[in-house]
Formats: sequence, C-alpha cells, structure tokens
Amino acid sequence: MTQDVQFSAEANPFAAAEQVSATLGTLTDALFDEHTSRHPAAALSTPKPAEHPAAEALFGLPLAPNGPVHEALDRLGTVLTAGTARPGSGARVADRVTTALHHRYGGGAVRGAIADRGTTSAALFQLPVTGEFADAKLRPPFAPALAALAAGQQTRQPVELATGAGAEVRLVVPPGFHPLTSPGGPAGVTARAVPAGPADTADDADRATLAAAAELTGHLAEVAEELFGATGPEPRRDFAVITATLTDLLHDAGVRYAGVCALEVDGRASEATLVVSLARHPLPITELATELATVRRHAEVWTVLLPAGPAAVLVEGRTVPVPGALAADGQRRWVVTSAVQAFVPLPDRGTVLCAQLSTARPEDWELYTEAFAELLKSIQFGWDGESLRTPAAPAPEAPPVAPPVPVPPPAAPAADQEEKPVHLRGTPVRIPPADFNPFAPVAEEPAATAPAADAAAPAPRKGTPVMIPPPDFDPFGISGTTPTTDGPAAPPAGGAQAPDPFGTTIAAEPKPDPFGTTVAAQGPAVPPPPSTPPLIPARPAPAATPTAAPATDAAAAPAPRKGTPVMIPPPDFDPFGISGTTPTTDGPEAEADTADDAAPEHRPFG
Repeated sequence: MTQDVQFSAEANPFAAAEQVSATLGTLTDALFDEHTSRHPAAALSTPKPAEHPAAEALFGLPLAPNGPVHEALDRLGTVLTAGTARPGSGARVADRVTTALHHRYGGGAVRGAIADRGTTSAALFQLPVTGEFADAKLRPPFAPALAALAAGQQTRQPVELATGAGAEVRLVVPPGFHPLTSPGGPAGVTARAVPAGPADTADDADRATLAAAAELTGHLAEVAEELFGATGPEPRRDFAVITATLTDLLHDAGVRYAGVCALEVDGRASEATLVVSLARHPLPITELATELATVRRHAEVWTVLLPAGPAAVLVEGRTVPVPGALAADGQRRWVVTSAVQAFVPLPDRGTVLCAQLSTARPEDWELYTEAFAELLKSIQFGWDGESLRTPAAPAPEAPPVAPPVPVPPPAAPAADQEEKPVHLRGTPVRIPPADFNPFAPVAEEPAATAPAADAAAPAPRKGTPVMIPPPDFDPFGISGTTPTTDGPAAPPAGGAQAPDPFGTTIAAEPKPDPFGTTVAAQGPAVPPPPSTPPLIPARPAPAATPTAAPATDAAAAPAPRKGTPVMIPPPDFDPFGISGTTPTTDGPEAEADTADDAAPEHRPFG
C-alpha cells in the first residue's frame, strides 16, 4: 500500500488529522532544544482521575456551549468537549492571529521565513508536512497499557442530551500537554465575551470572529512563555507565529484539540504530540478495524472495549520530514516516530472520534502509552437520540436486513429426502426418517428373485454366513454308535439307518450336513437311494498302512463346498489296531483290488 493511498483524504477520512500530527512532530523536533522548559515525567502519571469527584460525571461540568471548549481542572487534567452540533462558523483567523503575534513580539524575521512578502503563512515554512509509514521493523510494540484495554469491562450509556444537541464527547487530557488550540474553540463555536466596541469594518469581520482571534492570540503567547520562558523573545516569537499559521489547517481537519508535550525523563529531553479530532465515517467498529488492518498492512490493529464502547487501536511507525527551513542546520531530514491511534465511534452511527499520540523517543513509549490509555478510558458520550444520516450509510430506521438463514424442513420419508435434498452450507449428511428403527432386521429380497425349489440358498444378508444343523441333529450321538461286524452289515430295523452326526453313513434319506463333510456322488443328478443299503465286503484287520478302500459311489470325489475338508475313516476302522498289523495276502486277487481302488487312502491321523 503506497503512501498516497494511505494518507489521501479520498481513501482515508482521517488523513487530514494525521497530517496535523506529523506537522506537530516536525515543530517539536525543529524548535525544541535544551533551553525548552520541561515538566517532570511524573506529570503524566501523578493525577488519579478515578479519585476526582467529577471524573465519572464530565457532562456535569459547565463547559460548552456557555463555557470554554477545554479547561484545566486541578488534580484531574484538561477536560475537553467536542460535538457534532458545534462545528464553528468557519471564519478564517490565522492571518489575523499571526499579525497580532508579530506586533506583540516587536516584529523581526521569523525562523524559517525564506522571504518577507508582507504576510506570514504556513507555506512559507514548508508546512504542513505529510508523514509516511515506516518499515514494519520500526513499528513499536503494542504496549501493556494498550493491551489491557482489550479486557472485558462495563460500558457507560450515553448521557441524554436535549433535542438538536447531536452527539458530544468529553474526555480528560493528562497534564503535561500544552494545547495549541484555543480554549474557546474556533470562531463561532461558543459564546465568548464579545468586545463592546464597533466591529472592524475593514474586512467585514464580525465581533465574534474578532473575539476568537484575540483569544487565540493571547493563548498562544501564553504557551510560548511556558515553553521558552528561560530564553529570549526570539524562540517564543518563532514558536507562537509558526503555530498560529496552522490555525485554519487545524479547523479544516476537524481537530478539536492539538497539544505538545515537553518532559524531562531521567535527565534527558523527551517530546510527544497529541491530536483529537472528529471525522465522518459510517462503518461499524468491526468493519472499521478490518478496513484499517487491510489498508495499513505495516500496522498492528486491535479491537478493544472502552468504558465508552468498542474502539479500534492502531500502532505503527511513521517517518516525518523536517523541512530545511525549520531545521537548525538548514538541512532537510527525516525523523522516525512511534504512533498510536484510537478510533471510537460516536452513538450517532456516523461520526468517529480519532485520538492519536506520537513520539520520536522510543525509549519513552510505555510512559506515553500509559497516559494515552487513561485518556481513552476517560471518554464519555452524550447524545440526543437522533442518528446522523450519511450518504454512505443506510438510515438507522431501516438497517440492512441480512438474508434469512436457510432452515432445514421437517423430517420427511426417506424417499422424499432422496428425491429433494436440502442444500445447505456445511457437510451434507443423510438424516433417517422419523419412523426409522435402527434395531429392525434388514428387509429380505422378494421371494421371486430366487427359484422356488432352491430352499437351501439363503437370501443375501449382512454378517458372517454360518451353517445351521438340522432339527434332528444329535451332537452326542457319537458315543452311542454300534460297532460293525466282519461281513455284510445287517440292515437296521425299519429299512433305514440311524442318522450319523459325521455324515459317513449313507442314509436312505440324506439330511443336510452342517459341516459340509457329506460325500456326494458325481454326476448330473443324484439317483434315488436304494431300498436296502449296499453290501460292504468284509475287510481284514486294518494294518499300519491300510490299503485303499473299495471303489463305491460314496467314495467319489466330493463336490466343492465351503468349510475345511477333513478325512473320514471307513466304518470298520479300528483306531487301536495300529500296533497289531496283519500282513496283506499275496496274489493276483490282492493286486486286482489294489489296482481297481481309485479312492484315496484313509489316514485318519494325516
């Protein structure tokens, strides 16, 4: 962001007041020297505003409109008042005051006056000057006294004023500052003691303007005596005349108070400047703080809460030029200053109070910021209840209405929600219907999707599939089996064998095997079971390595099933006969049996 954008009046309504602050910094650096009278540093911290009886009721003091705009009170400081209903008449008094001060000090060439053209103006001294923002590395820290303003605290309600009084602000300036603005304000702002004589008809000036010029002339001469009382008349004349040329500039910038401070801190000189102004700005405080942080990227901006309400506080470094006409050595130079600036919106929603303090002494930054924080805490508002209408801001009676926040409709059936989803900001989620039961079983697919004859194929479900045994399954029936005899097996009573839990016996009506170990016959279809079980020839006593079992339909390769395949022993298997093996018979008959047996050997122990 360039300097032209930040300090231009078009982009920054506070640019004129910031120019005044930079100009006062130039004067203190150029005109203050070792002969300047200075207050002790304790002058900024000695008063306790909270202990003063009028500290909490500044609007009870008889100031404007029937008294001065600012007045110094003992043990409190200088009470300043500024309002939107008293801008003054705008009469130009700078030339009149400058001429009067020349005559007061006996004339002579003022320091920095390049040529004597009969008039003395600010341009003759190359004033005003415009500051520029310094590098971010030169930015002062956000002092603890300023950071403490961000803590939550109770706020005051504006004092109710009479209709037509507008918005008014009062605050306390700590002692140690010398005001360069008139205590009665600019011409036409208050009721002064008007001279009884006739008005000066040479320039058609009214008596109120003459009274304002006379008051400012005496005030600036008094301030010059305070600052340069230990020196000759020349420094007093130079300071009084140069500051008088800035009178109209201060009024045009909306400045209500401008002061300089000269202190002695630990035996060394220290200076600071203070400017309080009013400007038209319709933005709320949050938007104003955002605008400041966006435009002034080199500054640090905080939003704080004062007793008068929310405010934005800005801290930045600035470089201020010192014209060669005012410098003691005649050479133009630049001075780096530390500045703090506070923006406090008034209750009328269109005016902002701007207070700024700057110093070229970074070692005294905390001393000045503590005094500035006390100034901000002393701010009090008065208001007549009428909002200030500005072209840039909407009327307060009809504030801008924010668009309605979309609200999701009531829960509808799941089908409707899928067809008409509600689009909202955030993460989309699917909301179950009102009658959703998370514990209800998942609905099965229609029966038409599966063949009627395939009763064993279960419908697809979520979870791990398991095998369910038949109703007549007896897991303990293994201990009640009847051992077989040598020779053909006798058919059981009733023409059917008892169910075998391991599926090794060929039953008349085979049942589903839960473990998938039943040996099924190969072929396209399973033939109907015989009326009587087949004869099983007698087998010799089992040997250690038994021969292959006879080829039967039941010994064929099993169909692929789910589960872990196991080896099933024959019916005449004797697990205890392994130690008494019987040699097999030799001959073609044994060789033929071995050649015809295609089934795998039965090895129950692998």
